[in-house]
Amino acid sequence: MGQFFSEETIANIMQAVDITDVIGEKVQLKKQGKDYIGLCPFHEEKTPSFSVSPDKQLYYCFGCQAGGNMITFVMETEGLSFHEAVVKLGKQAGIDISLPDRFHEKEKDSKTTRFIEAHELAARFFHHLLMNTEQGKVAYDYLMDRGISPDVMKQFQLGYAPKEQTVLKELLEKRQFDAQEMEECGLLRRVEATWELEDRFRHRIMFPIWNIDGKVVGFGGRIITDGQPKYVNTPETPIFKKNELLYGFHLARPFVRKKNRVILFEGYVDVLSSHLADLPYAIATLGTSLTKRQAQIIRRNTERITICYDGDRAGEDATLKAANLLQQEGLQVEIAILPEEEDPDQYIRTYGKERFQKEIIEAAVPLIVFKMHLFKKEKNLNDEGEKLQYVEEVLHEIASLSTSVEQDIYVRHLSEETSVSLEALKQELERKIRANHRTSHSTKTKNKRWQIAPLKRQSLRPAYQNAERMLLAHMMHDKSVAEAVKQKIGGHFPTEEYMAIAAYLYAFYAEGHPADPNAFLLYMEDKDLVQTATELLMLDRTNELSENELIDYMDQINNHLNWVKIEQIEQKLKEAERRQDLEEAVQLATQLIDMKKATQK
Repeated sequence: MGQFFSEETIANIMQAVDITDVIGEKVQLKKQGKDYIGLCPFHEEKTPSFSVSPDKQLYYCFGCQAGGNMITFVMETEGLSFHEAVVKLGKQAGIDISLPDRFHEKEKDSKTTRFIEAHELAARFFHHLLMNTEQGKVAYDYLMDRGISPDVMKQFQLGYAPKEQTVLKELLEKRQFDAQEMEECGLLRRVEATWELEDRFRHRIMFPIWNIDGKVVGFGGRIITDGQPKYVNTPETPIFKKNELLYGFHLARPFVRKKNRVILFEGYVDVLSSHLADLPYAIATLGTSLTKRQAQIIRRNTERITICYDGDRAGEDATLKAANLLQQEGLQVEIAILPEEEDPDQYIRTYGKERFQKEIIEAAVPLIVFKMHLFKKEKNLNDEGEKLQYVEEVLHEIASLSTSVEQDIYVRHLSEETSVSLEALKQELERKIRANHRTSHSTKTKNKRWQIAPLKRQSLRPAYQNAERMLLAHMMHDKSVAEAVKQKIGGHFPTEEYMAIAAYLYAFYAEGHPADPNAFLLYMEDKDLVQTATELLMLDRTNELSENELIDYMDQINNHLNWVKIEQIEQKLKEAERRQDLEEAVQLATQLIDMKKATQK
């Protein structure tokens, strides 16, 4: 459990903090019976297989078999050590935990920690220059002219990077940061002519970029005057992965969870403007196309997304690409359509927040309506050829809709729009649906087989294995059950991983620990065994194991072990008969008869 913490301290933390609150910060959970379900944060999936039990204070994924308690969850999702995870949860519980100095020294030795500390320092420095100095007044005035209030500047910790070449470099060196490491994490860069290090960001408005936990890991720097490049961003570093980060996500997440909705923008300033427009559940990509990884992060936190990109052709193309990706990840996608050549920030400043909310965000349309809008945009529906092309494109999209109700709604709309008979459109739609089914049949069959096979194996689990599982589940909750099993079975569990868990459990109790499943999970050193033990702890079982049930489970295991021995003796008997060794054959046959009689009692 860690040399720095008592069992009592850890038990107090786990009693004070609810596992659903811890996991709910990273996974959108929905109540299902007495438990909660969500999309697993440890593997890609579109259908929830991740289960959280508040009663047991455990999580388990039936897809990838990841499992454990709140401490292991924090360790796995945030890359923290056991001690770091306990300290974090202790703070959440309001329990003060002090650690030896040597632990803090070791923590400082982490390169990741130093990189984040340097970025946090840089963010504070840039923000101070913007808000409090004459040097930063040009950037401050520019933001005020764009309608960005001082409160929003503070909320997003906006800053100003000065013109001088080495101001930040000198500050970092004064704080004992290594210049080579500061180059590695993107705060400094090499001058080609002299190969000297200088500040990467100069004379720019600075937008700190946070990771999912609210730590500054990079920056976007916007030029104040005209010039190129408009933005300079932190390069890819060990802590800054552009394809995994979303601007403003840690600020938006509480509102996203509450609203079960998120608005996706293209730019940093659009997010700032959305907050001014009382739309705090807004995020943005980092100047690049939306990635699959970003889509998965969004899906784990909400089911509904509104995309609000620029109204130009590039914005429409980016919208369509992002929408298709988000829909593939299982999100309900809506599109907020801006007038041509408008961007969200400009629209809010021109027409005001009420009109933006009502006429753009609240008027967002389903993805198929947006596609129809794009298909029709450059066509003349009075031209028969272009009308037929439009009908063909729209029917192709309608055929891919998941429900017949949606298909009926949009095919009727298409009929009214184009004056093509509803009957003709339905016939063509049916033909396309049949063609889609034929095309995807073989792939679906393969996928179905791949999915069903593991479930079938689980449902046909042999009786002795079910007995092992239920025994271990009870043993982890009841020390007396473990002692009874130890006396009759010992470590002779037929399944190897269950044998290993039993060995850990016997040692756990031998050291004087009381029955405590969560403490036992932390006691085991093997991650795979922790996952298996968690699965067993999630089994439905009665609170108390009757004596008859206990005897029956142990008999199931012992009988299986006896039958294994019988098979081994039968094999030896065949070999003796083949060698014509009459004496050994008689001995083995007698032994075989005795064992079968004993097993059948």
